[in-house]
Amino acid sequence: MRASTDRVVNSLSPGPVGDDVSQNEVKMINMQIETIHHVSLTVTDLDRSKQFYREILGLSEIERPGFPFPGAWFQVGGNQQLHLILHPGATFRGLKGVDTRDGHFAVRVASYRRALEFLGSKGYREDAADQDPMKMRTNPRAIAGFPQIYILDPDRHVIEINAEKLD
Repeated sequence: MRASTDRVVNSLSPGPVGDDVSQNEVKMINMQIETIHHVSLTVTDLDRSKQFYREILGLSEIERPGFPFPGAWFQVGGNQQLHLILHPGATFRGLKGVDTRDGHFAVRVASYRRALEFLGSKGYREDAADQDPMKMRTNPRAIAGFPQIYILDPDRHVIEINAEKLD
């Protein structure tokens, strides 16, 4: 009997579900995703969000095509992007505080310690109230195997900042 993952992969490919497919054929069928190209976030105040992503995360704004709606694009690392979209009908997290298990995206920094110091200089605090937008949750010895910091953007999207190792 084939592993259930073979059936899942095969069920996404052309042909009847459950066909016997060799591992080599499965590899040829898959899309071979290379990287995450971009993350798209809806925002309520484009200028405020652009300022946050420039000043807090240090991202550089890049050219954006002339879409018929407001937004901004930022370069993240080498080949990834962050797309901000002003969309009044979007669903937001409301007034929820930092929830590390809620939907989020993560960025990797060179130094956990320097990231903590920088965020502290911008007013982020571990002892802030849970609903405070300047609340910072830290997990220097995370089960994931790398140290983590969680903050909120102005629309309360959760952002994880992590480093390869604790320094």
